[in-house]
Amino acid sequence: MHGQAENSGPGGYAAARLRLLNEKARSGPPRRSALAGLTDDWLAGLFAAGAPGARGVSLVAVGGYGRAELSPRSDLDLLLLHDGSDSDTVSALADRLWYPVWDLGLALDHSVRTPAEARRTAGEDLKVQLGLLDARHIAGDLGLTTALRTTVLADWRNQAPKRLPALRELCEERAARQGELQYLLEPDLKEARGGLRDVTALRAVAASWLADAPREGLAEARSSLLDVRDALHLTTGRATDRLALQEQDQVAAELGLLDADALLRQVYEAARVIAYAGDVTWREVGRVLRSRSVRPRLRAMLGGGKPAPERSPLAEGVVEQDGEVVLARAARPDRDPVLPLRAAAAAAQAGLPLNLHAVRRMAAGARALPSPWPAEARQQLLTLLGSGRPTVDVWEALEAEGLISLLLPDWDRVRCRPQRNAVHLWTVDRHLIETAVRASAFTRRVSRPDLLLIAALLHDIGKGWPGDHSVAGEVIARDVAARIGFDPADVTVVATLVRHHLLLVETATRRDLDDPATVRSVAEAVGSPGTLELLHALTEADALATGPAAWSSWRAALVADLVKRVSAVLAGQTPPDPEEALPTAQHERLALEAVATGAPVLSLRAQTEPAAEPSDDPEPLGVELLIAVPEQAGVLPAVAGVLAMHRLTVRTAELRSLDLPDGVDGSVLLLDWRVAAEYGSLPQAARLRADLVRALDGSLDISARLAERDAAYPRRRGVVAPPPRVTVAPAASRHATVIEVRAQDAPGLLFRIGRALEDAAVRVRSAHVSTLGANAVDAFYVTQEQGVPLPGEEAVAVARKLEEALRA
Repeated sequence: MHGQAENSGPGGYAAARLRLLNEKARSGPPRRSALAGLTDDWLAGLFAAGAPGARGVSLVAVGGYGRAELSPRSDLDLLLLHDGSDSDTVSALADRLWYPVWDLGLALDHSVRTPAEARRTAGEDLKVQLGLLDARHIAGDLGLTTALRTTVLADWRNQAPKRLPALRELCEERAARQGELQYLLEPDLKEARGGLRDVTALRAVAASWLADAPREGLAEARSSLLDVRDALHLTTGRATDRLALQEQDQVAAELGLLDADALLRQVYEAARVIAYAGDVTWREVGRVLRSRSVRPRLRAMLGGGKPAPERSPLAEGVVEQDGEVVLARAARPDRDPVLPLRAAAAAAQAGLPLNLHAVRRMAAGARALPSPWPAEARQQLLTLLGSGRPTVDVWEALEAEGLISLLLPDWDRVRCRPQRNAVHLWTVDRHLIETAVRASAFTRRVSRPDLLLIAALLHDIGKGWPGDHSVAGEVIARDVAARIGFDPADVTVVATLVRHHLLLVETATRRDLDDPATVRSVAEAVGSPGTLELLHALTEADALATGPAAWSSWRAALVADLVKRVSAVLAGQTPPDPEEALPTAQHERLALEAVATGAPVLSLRAQTEPAAEPSDDPEPLGVELLIAVPEQAGVLPAVAGVLAMHRLTVRTAELRSLDLPDGVDGSVLLLDWRVAAEYGSLPQAARLRADLVRALDGSLDISARLAERDAAYPRRRGVVAPPPRVTVAPAASRHATVIEVRAQDAPGLLFRIGRALEDAAVRVRSAHVSTLGANAVDAFYVTQEQGVPLPGEEAVAVARKLEEALRA
């Protein structure tokens, strides 16, 4: 064994190990193999010194070490195997082996067993059995190790029909717990679905001889994840498999990659290969086990012989066989360019998986479709996109073999592209498919479902290009829609939908819908009732496909209200001027009470959305908070601060002065806000009012209270949020200046903004608060004291002061 004498002592091994890990020229598989060899030599030396000439005992590497996959901080998985003849010698040898490992600070997973004990433990513990499948001899009695390997493999193959379903269940439980590696922003490289643990499971399936994983790209994907884990261990100095956000740039640099996004994309690509191989393999395992349970009965009934599998036609050149979609015997992929789309559409419609060999056969003979596509190809694509949830697996099967890139070359730029926003559950490409799945549920409510499905597929296609993805996406969508074969008018609609796919939700949550300028600007952008109908459906599908934080009853209600107003404008109606809105009887009652008492008066009222079915309970949209207060300085920050203290989230806020009836002195500010409890129940109105009185008279220090609450919670390590950004929205309203704030959401943010605007001596007419995940995007309609918009230079100065205050 090379270098055994030099590295037999702990010091020699530690120095050699350090030199190896610091060698930049040697990385990846060569370094892992060299590290395993170096460790083998050291342990063999320890074994020889502790049991010279010993028989009936051997040292065996199992698990990852058995596969010679040693990352810099990997555990050493070791089994001291003995025949039971001399327990005292074995015990002393174990001490001679384990203590030097511990002394070097290396993690050790060890056991001491006879072959019978090892075999029995493997039969009881599936994880132990998986580790023994990779058993590798290091030192001692080679015959003992070889006999154990032979026995364990034989047991595994004999028990495979019972143990493989248990292994599959183990994999599914782990996936449910850890998530999918190809979509996570902070993935566990080992435990998540599509990670290294799944590769080990696929090796175990192959060892059973029942089925085998698709080999193409699998070894490279596994090696890629191991390379990332090596770099993670080296940069952190810890034995971790979780790729945390704050460490991704360092890991990327260690691997020579451009940035953290390039790193995640490499991880996602590898995970996708592994996950797809797992899907195919487990499907094949299920088919084999089903056929084994059925065939004995069939042979008994038919008198022997193997029955021919039943084949049911699904479409031209496409049949169902054994629960999968395969190609008909007469199918000619090289002469039928529409066949991949036809087979995919048939599979999705039937809710069946595409057979791996069928997809590979189509990929081998595939050629690009002519431009524009024939009508059948366009129709089959639409059928595939409109098939709902089964579309996802069918699309992934086509993508795994490169067929999607052949059909839609622009897809490569968004493939496996990460989205560094915690609101998004998926990569860009998976989000696009998810949006199409969601949109398929809305095809009955729009007049042109074909345009809705294509726009859903393409709405974020511009994220693969620099600049505003909506602008870039419009150009790409126009080109793709024309290539697919839509006429010029339809191409324009698709391009408009992609360009403005964020318009409705951003306007509804960040702008004053009572302002005619807001509604007119949306109407001008959309252009027609048909496009508005499609954009409404696309908006909801996109939000639902993003994640639970992106859509709610409140957002849905705001968007529906905006759509109703825009529809009226497109029908030729004129939106009412907001100055014409008269106070309600409740507004006047609260105002008169505030004047009479000289103090704030408020009311809380829950808002609900009508139930979809008569038997359903109404869904809460939030709480309407009405406050009337004698006009004075500091009302906005006082109210915002009190609400933050009581853990109430503000969604919208309107402030205006009320003209009181003749004979009533004084002026009153009316605040009409929509709020929601962060968790738990709403506070009592009396408590809110009492704290608001104290905040306005200065006896309640809101800043100190919020700081105390913030200090009570431990700060968690994480990414550093980008600094706040404050801008003036151009021509957003003719009644006020719109100042937009983008910042990290935090308790008391609205209080700080309100205080800064108060210091700037501007009046806040309304506020529209929108929060997605950790990001707040708030719009404030502000005026001078006289109620007119701010001059341009003054507006910019106010925005600059507000940004400075938030950054302080």
